[in-house]
Amino acid sequence: MHINPYGTYAVQLGVDLFNSPPRTAEELGRRCVDAGLVVDSVPTDADLVDARAFLDEWVAIVDAETDEGRAQILNGLLARASAYPRLTNHADDGWHMHYRDPNIELGSVVRALVSVGTALHLSGRGMSRLGRCAAEDCDTVFADVSRTGRQRYCGTVCSNRDAVRRHRARAAIAG
Repeated sequence: MHINPYGTYAVQLGVDLFNSPPRTAEELGRRCVDAGLVVDSVPTDADLVDARAFLDEWVAIVDAETDEGRAQILNGLLARASAYPRLTNHADDGWHMHYRDPNIELGSVVRALVSVGTALHLSGRGMSRLGRCAAEDCDTVFADVSRTGRQRYCGTVCSNRDAVRRHRARAAIAG
């Protein structure tokens, strides 16, 4: 199975922006750059609104109950967000694929990048590789990039806290 790193960084950008929504257009731009995206324009408030509206739609993929449901939702997002694939060296950083039209606003770039990245992530790693944390008091979204594909928690803090909770529950029953 080939795993495309384009999908990984793009889906992780979507997860990051969803879990901790940017408060300003400047923050959106900075976080996109920090994630490795070349931002060609000054981010605007309209970009922020567009990106946040997209992420509100995108999370339905995470919450879909079946692979078919995930695919259907994602296909709808892809149809509205992406263009034909094209090679580009727009930033003189090497030739790579873009799945969007050139010279579009940052909100639309986020929409196309995260949609295509999510499709590559799910098709390359497995349709169940997006989820919400299994801890009772956490609903954080995660993209499973583990080797085994069995991630259940958003991170070690929730995993450890849930293990302690289960241990204490068993001890209370036994004692």
